[in-house]
Amino acid sequence: MEKDYDKIIEDSVQHVFATMSRRVRHADLERIKAAFEYAKEAHKEQRRKSGEPYIIHPISVARIAAEEMKLDANSVMAAFLHDVVEDTPTTIEDIENMFGEDVAHLVDVVTKKKKKEYKTSKQVDNYEQLLDSVHWDIRALLVKIADRLHNMRTLSSMRPDKQMKIAGETDYFYAPLANRLGLFDVKTDLENLAFKFRCFNEYTALDELLQMDKRNNRIRLDKFTNEIGELLSENGVDAVAEVYYRAPYSIWRKMKAQHVDFKHVANRYYVRVTFTRCTDTRLSEKEVCLKIYALLTNRFREKAQSFVNQIDQAKENSYQSINVMLLSDDGIWEDVQICSHRMVEVSKLGCVAERDESNVKEWIEKFKYVLKDIAAQSDRGNFLEQVATTLYYDDVMVFTPQGKPVVLPKGSTAIDFAFEIHTDVGLHAKYARINGNLCSVKTVLQKGDCVEIGTDESMSPKDDWIDNCSSYKAKRSLRQLIAQRLVGQMVRCPHCKPLPGGEVIGYRLTDGKVMVHRRNCQEVIRMATKHGDSIVNVEYEANEKDVFPVSIAVRAIDRYHFLIDIIDNITNKLGLSIDALTTVTKDEIVECQVTFFVHSVQELNVALDELYHIDGVDSVRHVHRAGVA
Repeated sequence: MEKDYDKIIEDSVQHVFATMSRRVRHADLERIKAAFEYAKEAHKEQRRKSGEPYIIHPISVARIAAEEMKLDANSVMAAFLHDVVEDTPTTIEDIENMFGEDVAHLVDVVTKKKKKEYKTSKQVDNYEQLLDSVHWDIRALLVKIADRLHNMRTLSSMRPDKQMKIAGETDYFYAPLANRLGLFDVKTDLENLAFKFRCFNEYTALDELLQMDKRNNRIRLDKFTNEIGELLSENGVDAVAEVYYRAPYSIWRKMKAQHVDFKHVANRYYVRVTFTRCTDTRLSEKEVCLKIYALLTNRFREKAQSFVNQIDQAKENSYQSINVMLLSDDGIWEDVQICSHRMVEVSKLGCVAERDESNVKEWIEKFKYVLKDIAAQSDRGNFLEQVATTLYYDDVMVFTPQGKPVVLPKGSTAIDFAFEIHTDVGLHAKYARINGNLCSVKTVLQKGDCVEIGTDESMSPKDDWIDNCSSYKAKRSLRQLIAQRLVGQMVRCPHCKPLPGGEVIGYRLTDGKVMVHRRNCQEVIRMATKHGDSIVNVEYEANEKDVFPVSIAVRAIDRYHFLIDIIDNITNKLGLSIDALTTVTKDEIVECQVTFFVHSVQELNVALDELYHIDGVDSVRHVHRAGVA
C-alpha cells in the first residue's frame, strides 16, 4: 500500500510547530512556518534515495532540533532550510533577504562548499568549516548534528559503500562531538546506528544478548530497585530507581577494552536513582544526593573505593552524579548512580541546557583557542586528529598539589599534565610525583590523581614523548620542538641509528632533508642501487644537547662488587646516564646488559674500553637492537 506522504508531512510539521509554540513568541512561530513553506517549495521536485519526498528530511531535522535538542527559533528555521542552498538554485543572499542574517549564517555554515581544489580533502574542509563556526556561535554545530542523526536513522536506503562512509564519519567525528557537547542521548544514538551499519552481525548478536540478559535479570533487579524506592520514600525523598542497560556499542567497546566476552563484561547496566524533591527543602542538590547515598549505604554494603563524586568533579560534557557500587541481597555488586532530575536533563541536552553556565563558556573558549592555533600551523594533514585529541574523547580530572583541577583527555600522562600547567614545565619535566609517589613522566593518570612535576633546566623532551601523550597542547609543543631540531639538521635513519662521529653516509630525501645512515646500513645500500644520485657525503658531528641511547653486553666472571664497578665506571668516571641494567648469573658467569646515553661514537668507544678493563670482564660488545642505537 502506497504511503500517504501528504499526511505524513502535515502531521510531522504540525508536531514541530506545536513543540515550538510552547517556547517562542507568535511572531517567531510565524517565521518558522514561513521557513518550512520556503523549503517545501524549494525541494518540491526532489526525492530521497528511499523514494519519499525530500522535504521529509528537513522536517525531521527540524523536529530533532525542536524536540530532542530544544533549540531556538532561528536554529529550527535553519534546520528546515539547511539543504536549500546546497541542493537548489537558492542562494545565501536569498535566505538572508527572506529570514535575516542570523538564519542565513547558520544555513551557510552547514552548507557544503563546492570548490575546484580543497585544502586537505572535501570531507576535512567541510569539517573545518563547521568547526570554525564556533567562533561565532555553537548552534550551527547542533543543527549539523541533528542533520546527521536523521541521516543515520534513515541510512538503510543507501548503498553499502555509502553506509560505510557515512557510518565511519559518524563514528569518528559526529558521535564524539555530540558527546563533548553533552548531548548524551544523541551521542548514544549516533554511536549505535554507526555500529549497526558498519558491523550488522556483531550489533545484532550483542543486541540479542542484551535482551536475554534483561529477561534473565528482570525479577532480581525489580526487587532491588523497588526496595530502594520504598527506603527513600520512607525517609522523605521523592525518587525513582530504574535500570538502564548500556547500548550495544558501549558493551562492544567495554568488551574490547577489558579483553572479555559478553558474559564477563563489567557494568552491562546501571541503576539510576533520580530524585525530584526532598522534604528538607534547605538541602542543595549535592546534599540530597549525599543523603540518598547515606541511606543506601546504611542498608547495602558499599564496595571499598567505589565512591565517585561527579558533581564536584563533573566531566567537561556536563555529566553529574554520585556513583557507588552496592551489594544487593543476591550477592551482586550493583552500579548505582544518584542524581537529580535536572542533572538527567543536562546529561541529555548538555550545552543546550546549560548554555549560560561557565563550564560551557570555558569549553567554547577552549575550542576557539585550539582551532585558531591549528589554523596557524603549516601542517594541516592531521587537522581532525588534532581537534579530536583535545576535545572529543572522554576526560579525566586530576589536581595540582594546591587543589586546582586540570581536565585532560582520558589516557593522558604526566607529560600532558606538565604541558597543561605551562609549556616551560613540559619542556623541562624530569619526573612526576603522583599521589606522593615518584613516577616516570610517561605514567598514565587516573581520575582524581594529585600530580606534581619535577623540572630540571638541563632536561629536554625525549623523542618518544610524543607517543606517550594525548593532549593537543602537549602534542603541538612536541611537534614544534621536533621540527626545530630538524631545521638545518640531518635526520637519523630509524633502522641503523647512526651515532655522531661514526662512519656515515647521507641520502637526500624528497623534502630536501638528508637522512644519515651507517655505511653498512642495508637500507641505504638498497637505495644506493636504485637512486645513486641521491647519495651524499655528510659530516655528522656531536653536540652537547643531543644524547642517544646505546646498549652494551658484558660477559664476566662473577665476583663481589662487580655491578658496582660497572655502574661506577659509567656514571662517575665517564659521567654518563644509565637508562637500564639487567644481569643474569649462572655457574659463576655473569651476563650483564646496560643501556646508557652517549653523545657520539667516540664516547661509546671510550666506555667500551673502560668496561673491558674492569677486573674479571671477558668481553664487551655494542648491541644493536630495536629502539636502541
